[in-house]
Amino acid sequence: MKFAFYPGCVSRGGCPELYPSVLAVAHRFGIELDEIVGASCTGAGVLQEKNRFLGDSLNARTFAMAERMGLPIMTICSTCQGVMAQAHQRLRDEAYRAQVNEVLKEEGLEYKGTVEVKHMLWVLAEDIGVEEVRRKVVRPLSGLRVAPFYGCYIVRPSGPLGYDEHPERAESLERVIEAVGATVADFPGKTRCCGFPILTINEPASMRMVAKHTLEAKEHGADCMVTPCPLCHLNLDGQQPKAAMAASQDIDLPILHLPQLVGLALGLDSNVLGLGRHIQTTYSVLMKVGVQVH
Repeated sequence: MKFAFYPGCVSRGGCPELYPSVLAVAHRFGIELDEIVGASCTGAGVLQEKNRFLGDSLNARTFAMAERMGLPIMTICSTCQGVMAQAHQRLRDEAYRAQVNEVLKEEGLEYKGTVEVKHMLWVLAEDIGVEEVRRKVVRPLSGLRVAPFYGCYIVRPSGPLGYDEHPERAESLERVIEAVGATVADFPGKTRCCGFPILTINEPASMRMVAKHTLEAKEHGADCMVTPCPLCHLNLDGQQPKAAMAASQDIDLPILHLPQLVGLALGLDSNVLGLGRHIQTTYSVLMKVGVQVH
């Protein structure tokens, strides 16, 4: 199984622990990742608000590069997935795609409209399959209660994200949590915004959102939270101390990236997974699943 790998910006920037954990988990499942060298930023939805054509052109450039590689794209960021999916849908219009290709022509690229874009979560749940994930587990995460946090971009708008054809995607994160032996600590806020998009324009509101989601997850019994979106991780983990101060109460909820949770169950070393690099310590999670910290 081979993919054109689109790691995005944050997995090597704000969350550098994500990139190596993805590679380690992919290797265990025999997923071959051929990184799209020189790919453009998706625009994160922000650029599209100002100039949709520019945003779509940047994504079409990446699609054309993957097309030239002859591979589907694997993303590891919910935001990248959502933005790419919406661009992909708009680029199905042949006339619009022709306009975009006029821009790409300067680089000798052309997007023909054939690429498939899949988040790692869907690759694990659909291509690998939850039964194969379960079979690969060597360290069952028994007794660990995990709150799923999808965030915004991987669940809506549902049309471009393929939920009509794949309705099981609405519970894909829960299925992976169960496959690694953990218990799902379900809570209402799992598909809501983490607050990251408004962090720089309304920090108090963003902090209230972080506190609400994390405290609500704890009220539902969560020992930790897992997210397929590094931007959500940046807010829920990186801003958690500030959110706790704003809420005038401790939170202390570890936030894991999806491949870190899966990697733990596969028996991967916590240092390889970068579990010591978080703002909110993951020590309680490691102790609960029997990992010796060194």
